[in-house]
Amino acid sequence: MFSISYLAQQSMNGVILGCIYALLALGMTVVYGILRLINFAHGALITLGAFFFYFIFFKAGLPFIATIFLLLGFGGVMGIVLDTVAYRKLRGGPEVALLITSLGFYTFIENFMKMLVSPQPYAFKVPQYLVTLHRTSYLTFRTIDIFIIIASILIMLLFHLFVKYSKMGIAMRATSENLEVAEIMGIEINKVISIAFLIGSAIAAFTGFMWGAKYGQISYDMGFLTGVKAFVAVVVGGVGSIPGAMLGGFILGLAEILSIAFLPTTFAEYRDAIVFAILIMVLLVRPSGIMGVKEEVRA
Repeated sequence: MFSISYLAQQSMNGVILGCIYALLALGMTVVYGILRLINFAHGALITLGAFFFYFIFFKAGLPFIATIFLLLGFGGVMGIVLDTVAYRKLRGGPEVALLITSLGFYTFIENFMKMLVSPQPYAFKVPQYLVTLHRTSYLTFRTIDIFIIIASILIMLLFHLFVKYSKMGIAMRATSENLEVAEIMGIEINKVISIAFLIGSAIAAFTGFMWGAKYGQISYDMGFLTGVKAFVAVVVGGVGSIPGAMLGGFILGLAEILSIAFLPTTFAEYRDAIVFAILIMVLLVRPSGIMGVKEEVRA
């Protein structure tokens, strides 16, 4: 029989993993909403962000807060570079060309990182005050766990306010509704898309830090499966829906952790299969996702 403290502990672990998936899904769904692009290269930014933090904080010895701001800037710049080099020339062409290009760039970055940092995983550490252990009647957690939850909620809240109330956020929503009409209305499409890549990529790079800080290890290929699961979260929540992407992330994180916690131990190695089983079930019941709407096919 499982105790209340066990249920609370596993639920907290699921929320933390859900925060990571939700942030990644957030960046993916913004780009998809505008370009109808499943940006698999988004997963590579997790890897780049994690190793950027590792070398700047551990090797160069910069202060933690300064490293975080540099990490966000690095991720944003990489997003703009990715958009400019990989996708800008392909806009207006077949969507499958963008998809194949995103897979190609992910593979290129992964192999480049393998050559640069070696195939072996790296131990990832955070400042000592972030690994301080706290114990309550029902929960045991580290400071980094609370940091991940609070930082994730704050980023989601700020992003929601940005999209809903800022001029650029409104332009993003208009562009995602109809790119051609938005261009006729005078919206600078290239600028809007660049900002979408900048924000989404900065968040992805930050997520790389959170992943390393939570699980204590980073590797050159850490972004692929994580990125794919983030895309599953986008589909489960509703493709193109920002609240749906966040909801999908939390559903996936909780389902993945709770299934391991409550199913027999032999099921633990099938945690990835459970995630995709959830995707299939949601699509069978609601093909547009939990909060998605049936979209018009673009000519």
